[in-house]
Amino acid sequence: MHKLDVDILIERGEDLVARLGQSSVDVVVDNVAGPKFVQMLKVIKPGGRYVSSGAIAGPIVSLDMRDMYLKDITLIGCTAWDAIVFPNLVSYIERNEIRPLVAKVFPLEQIAQAQQEFMRKTHFGNFVLAPPRHLK
Repeated sequence: MHKLDVDILIERGEDLVARLGQSSVDVVVDNVAGPKFVQMLKVIKPGGRYVSSGAIAGPIVSLDMRDMYLKDITLIGCTAWDAIVFPNLVSYIERNEIRPLVAKVFPLEQIAQAQQEFMRKTHFGNFVLAPPRHLK
């Protein structure tokens, strides 16, 4: 297992409600969506927030409106950053203050293989596509 300095690590297939309990978290940050969306709203506390910037497990989800309005949940979508965010993030990485989770590095020429492996959803972390000079 990877060292992440987290309190709870939840495996991809776990039942979120069984593991965390109903109305147990303040904020859910979800870049996956898909079938787990229903469970994510159930674990959010009243007044909580759901934030998403992706839907790699599926863009169409079921929404029981009662899970949203009876708990006054705020749904937030985000796709764009302020111009300074990316350079700021890179500077943290360059100073070794944060380390991205890298599952595997692929030469750019293997982009099709990287995509196939990504679609299997068995990796932990991110894939990197790099020109050959960066693989040494």
